[in-house]
This record gives sequence, C-alpha cells and structure tokens, in this order.
Amino acid sequence: MTEYVDAGRAVGQATLSGLVGTAPPVVQDVTYDRILQARSEPQNWLTYYGAYDGQRYSPLDQINTDNVKRLVPAWVFQSGSAGLHAGPSTYSFEAAPIVVDGIMFVAGWDGFVWAIDGRTGQELWRYKHAIPYDTSLCCGNVNRGAAVAKGKVFVVTLNAHVIALDATNGKLVWDTTYGDVRAGESATVAPLVVKDMVVVGSSGGEFGVRGHLDAFELDTGRHVWRTYTVPKPGERGSETWPDGPAWTRGGGNCWVTGTFDPELNLMYWGTGNPAPDFDGGIREGDNLYTDSVIAVDPDNGEIRWHYQYNPHDLWDYDSTMEHILFELDGRKLLAHFDKNGYFFVLDRTNGELVRVVPFVDRITWGEIDPNGKVTPKVYPEKEGEEVHFWPGPAGGKEWTHAAYSPRTQLCYVPVQDVGASVTRRRREFKESIPYWGASVTVDSDDMAGSVSAFDPSNGNEVWRWRNEVPMCGSVLATGGDLVFAGEPTGEFNAFDARTGELLWQFQTGCGHHSNPTTYSIDGRQYVAVPVGWGAWVEGFLPGMLGAPHGDALFAFALPLE
Repeated sequence: MTEYVDAGRAVGQATLSGLVGTAPPVVQDVTYDRILQARSEPQNWLTYYGAYDGQRYSPLDQINTDNVKRLVPAWVFQSGSAGLHAGPSTYSFEAAPIVVDGIMFVAGWDGFVWAIDGRTGQELWRYKHAIPYDTSLCCGNVNRGAAVAKGKVFVVTLNAHVIALDATNGKLVWDTTYGDVRAGESATVAPLVVKDMVVVGSSGGEFGVRGHLDAFELDTGRHVWRTYTVPKPGERGSETWPDGPAWTRGGGNCWVTGTFDPELNLMYWGTGNPAPDFDGGIREGDNLYTDSVIAVDPDNGEIRWHYQYNPHDLWDYDSTMEHILFELDGRKLLAHFDKNGYFFVLDRTNGELVRVVPFVDRITWGEIDPNGKVTPKVYPEKEGEEVHFWPGPAGGKEWTHAAYSPRTQLCYVPVQDVGASVTRRRREFKESIPYWGASVTVDSDDMAGSVSAFDPSNGNEVWRWRNEVPMCGSVLATGGDLVFAGEPTGEFNAFDARTGELLWQFQTGCGHHSNPTTYSIDGRQYVAVPVGWGAWVEGFLPGMLGAPHGDALFAFALPLE
C-alpha cells in the first residue's frame, strides 16, 4: 500500500518514545569516534554533510535509478511557525536534518529546534530560543542546522549564542554567547563537533564586523579558543590591510560549516567577503583572510595555511561554501565551487592549486588563469557609476552545497547563472548599520540555472540539466546513482548521477533553499528535505521566481508493498 502522513505537530499522538515531549536516548551513544566512522552507518546522517568529508553522499541504494519513479511522500511535518520572524527579514528553511537511529533533529528560523520521529514525522519535542526583535540580520531569518553528540543537540541562535539541548527532551543544558549583537553580529551556521569541542563561525560581515571561528567544550560550553579571520597589525596577513581601522570591521565571517580531515588534523573553513562589500578604496590590499579557505588546527585554532579565491573582493563573492574532501591518484584534495564562477581543486595538505576552471557560462567580472592569477575587469570603481557583471553577488553558486559521489567520481553543483548591476555609494561606517558601499540590482530578466556534473580529475563538465531559474538548493548524491536537488519553484527532482536524466519530480508547494538528507529505518530508505522560502537571499525573491510561501519537512520513500 501507499501511506501518507501529514504529521503536523502530532500533539497527543503516540511516538517512538511513547509520549510527546520525549525522545529515545539515541544521541547518548554518539561520540567523536562514531562521527569519524559516520559513513559506516548509512542508516543515519550523523553530521551536517553526512560525514566530515563534506561529500553529501550516502551509500544507501534501496532507492535507485530503476525504481525512483515510484517514490512517494511518506510523511510531511508542518511546523506551524510560518511567517514568524525576528526583525524585518523574512524566513527561509535552510537546515540539514540530522538523523540518529530513527530520530531526526532539525533547526529552523527564530530559534526553533525540533526532534521528530523519522518514521512518521510526528513531533517528539520542540525548543524555541527567544530572539530579540531588533537583532540585525543581513540576509534572512535562517539557521542551517544542528549537531549532535554525547546526549546533546547543539545549535546557534540568531542573537549569536551557541546552545546545547538535552536530546531526549529539548531542555536547555548550557547557553554561551559568542557574538556582539549590538555591533551587528549574528549566527546562522550549523555547528561542527570535532573531538570534545563544538566549533562554530560568526555572521554579520555586511554590518562591518570582524569574522571569527570559535570552539567550545561539548560538556560545559566553556570557550576553548577563538581565531579571527582578519589579522590585527603585526599578525601574519596584516600587511594585506591598510593602516587604520579597516581591519577592525573587515568581515570574513565563517557562516557555513567546515569540513575535517582527521588524518591531517585540519579543518577547512571558507570565509566571507570583506567589508564594505563593494567599496575597495577603503581597504586597499588583498584583505586576508577574506574570500579564502583556511586550514585550521582544531586543537588550538591556528591557521596552518590558506588559499584566497578572490583577493581584494569587489563583487561580494563570499567563499564560505563547502570544501569537499576526496582522494585522487593517492593525493589528498579538496573541491570548491566559488561564487565567482570558478571550480577550484586544491591539495588539502598545503593549499597548492591543482586546477581551476569555470563552471558557469557567463563570467564578465574578470578571469582566473590556470595558474590561479586573478585579473579583475569589471567592478564598481567610480562613485555613482553603475556597472554590470556576471556572476552577480548571488553567484555562480550560493551557499547551498555541491556533492561528490565516490561511485561516479563526479562533483554535482547547483548553479545560479545570475548577473547584477552595482553602483558604488561610499558609506560612513556606523555600528550595526549595513556597510555595503553600493546599491545592487539583480538582473531578474536574464537568469538561469542548472544542476551540473564535473569531473575533478580534469575539470570537464560531464553533463548539465538546464533550468530557467537558478538552482538554489543543495544537492544530495546516493549509492543508488541518484542526485537529488530542489528548485525555488517547488519541484524536488531526482537525476541519474551518470547521465543527468531527470527520472522523478514532485511538486512540494514550497521553494527549496535547504539541504536534503537520506536515512533508513528498519531497512526502508527515506529522503528528507526541508522546504519553505519566503526570504530575500542575495538580492532576489523566490516569489519573483514563482515559489509559493509556506514551510514543511517532506520525507519520501518507496511505497509499502
């Protein structure tokens, strides 16, 4: 038979643990050693990308190219909180659901965290963190997800706290502040558990804050170390900033979760744009370590090496996006698709450039040669003069994630082919006030997108599924040779990972700007995806693209026979 459950809040209904308000103690046994071996538990999704390598790949293959056309909704969870928001920015459901032995943990906007029965979609508990209404938010009321370990669920809050909840009942265990909301700092990142620490990055670069990465003890919330992504005078890299206060408000925030190589004992975090975004006259120099990947020692926060994708960024090209770890011909590599339209492959032991190639068709801002030399061509230079360039601040590719399949040895990327017009308008720095340095108009009449597959061994595009609108959701690769990706207009798609053929599609009724994950319970595979997008994100509205409003969490599975 085919079953379908609209779970809603599921108040008063039976759950896996017997009563609403509690969940089984499955997280109690989630340790660092277990997360290290996460890929050996394909029934679970234990950490943000599924595993430390950032591949967003699951070996599960019950759903495959032969039977995916039979996929149906198994349940839908509706949070009941649509439209609530702190401050003037609207919301977007951007999380990656975490699943441990049948229990799902997912974070949302406005400080919401839910524990959900992964079989039925019934709510087990919910937590709501109080967010001050006047919290300064750059780009929407969002949260990208939770982390779990040692009986706790870890999330950050919009007002720059990192908190730990009891995974069985959602009660607060500890709460530590790590950002100054008065200065415009906030937090949206999904935490990363490494060893006995939870590591988080800051948000707020558009308000002229100085980005940082922080580590806290899992058990107590005690602050262990902080690493600033903009060096102060006298530190390595400080020579890339002018004399004066520019470095104190330099941006470079780590607002997307890093990856981790336990053999090298290095984390790889991407950093955001310098501030002000477009006015480079205030911050002459390369502006390290903005728009870079930084290789960080998790034990003390030391930056071991870096690679800067966009020296002296004048286009708002954050490089916070994922750094996918993989091996090729015995070499430890990482892959990164940048907003600037280029696909980078680096040696992750030392940051050496291995390969750089375009992954979008239209690149007019400048060019990067095979040796990594960056030559700017079009940028806002004169006060009040409008310039138009591709890609615009929306990418190339936004924060939503690419994936890598070790079966096909291909990378799969959601592409946003969107241009923009920018006019430089010098702005005096004022704390907690947006510090852009320009006006921006997105080219909404001439945009496109795709899901594209690239071979990292040579940089060649293997296939492309074209779309009339940008692809703004993360992709998921599976052992069934499938790639899942959602559209801003509501469709959730499954592609053949080897050919790009569209094999299945379901209209969810809500725009996609999140991270699908997959898991199994009692031998039945599910694909879960949060949907709901009412937010302004890097300059364009999903409503402009035809996306409906609303929010929900869908789980799909093959029909029960």
